[in-house]
Amino acid sequence: MAGTSRRTPGETDDHPAPATEAFVAHRNLLFTVAYEMLGSAADAEDVLQETWLRWAGVDLGIVQDQRAYLVRIVTRQALDRLRALGRRKESYVGPWLPEPLLTAPDVAEDVELADSVSMAMLLVLETLTPIERAVFVLREVFDLAYDEIAEAVDKSPAAVRQLAYRARAHVAARRPRGVVSAAETRNALEAFQRAIETGDLQNLLDILAPDVVLLGDGGGVVQAALAPIVGADRVAGVLAAGLGGFAASSRQAAQVNGYPALIILQDGEIDTVLALRIDDGLVTGLYAVRNPEKLSRMQRETALCR
Repeated sequence: MAGTSRRTPGETDDHPAPATEAFVAHRNLLFTVAYEMLGSAADAEDVLQETWLRWAGVDLGIVQDQRAYLVRIVTRQALDRLRALGRRKESYVGPWLPEPLLTAPDVAEDVELADSVSMAMLLVLETLTPIERAVFVLREVFDLAYDEIAEAVDKSPAAVRQLAYRARAHVAARRPRGVVSAAETRNALEAFQRAIETGDLQNLLDILAPDVVLLGDGGGVVQAALAPIVGADRVAGVLAAGLGGFAASSRQAAQVNGYPALIILQDGEIDTVLALRIDDGLVTGLYAVRNPEKLSRMQRETALCR
C-alpha cells in the first residue's frame, strides 16, 4: 500500500518503526472491516490510506491496545466514506453491486467470514443505516465488545446495544435462509455450468428457484439490465442468450467473496463476474458485475481475515 511507504521517526529499511509494524500486522483485518462496511475495495483502500496517515501521528505510548485503536480509526473513516458513498449511489446507473474480490481458499474455510463478505450479505448490509452497518459488522462479524464499538462509533454502550439489536433483526429478516457451505455452492455452480454448456433450458430451470433474481451492474459503462430480472423463466432466457455465446473455455470457476463463482472472459479479459446465492440447493440470486471499474481486484487474491 502506498501509505505504508511513508517513513516514521526511527524507521529504517531493516527496522520498521513500531507504528509501521503494528499497521502491517493488522492490515488485512483493517481492510476486511472497511470492505464489509463499504462493499468497495477501492474505497476500502482509500480508508486504509487515511487510517495510516492518522495512525502515523499517534503517540504509541498512550495506546493500550493497538488493534482496538486501529479498528476505531478505520471505523470512523469508513463511516465518513459510507455516508458519501450513499449520495454517490443515488445517481448510479442501474443496480449497484459490491465490488467482487478474488479470495483465497482459507476465506471459504471460515464459514462465518465467507458468509459475511458474500455478495448476498453485502447487499443485505446495504439496507442498513451507516451507523447500524458499522455496529453490526463490528459486533456480529468481528465480535468486538460493546464498549469497544461505542468508542469507535461515538455512542454510549447502551445505544450500541440497541443499534446492534435493531440491525440484527433487520439482517435476519433479509439474509439468506441459512449459511451455505462452499461445497453446496460448488455443487450448485457445477450444475449451473452444465446447464449453460449444454444449452438445455430445462436443466437450467431445474437449478433456478421460481423467484430467482438476476441483478446486473454495468454502471452505465457497459450494457447490463437497468432493473432486476425476476422469475426462473425470465432469468433462464436471459442467461441462455447472454452466456450461451461464450465458449466453455471463456467461463472459469473461481473463489469470489468466499464462495465459488463464474468469471466470464471476452478476448482474454474479464467481462463479467457472476456470483450466485444458493438456498436449499437452488439458485435464488445471481449477481453479474460488469462495470470495468469494479473488476480490477479480480487480477489477484485479496487477503481477508477476522
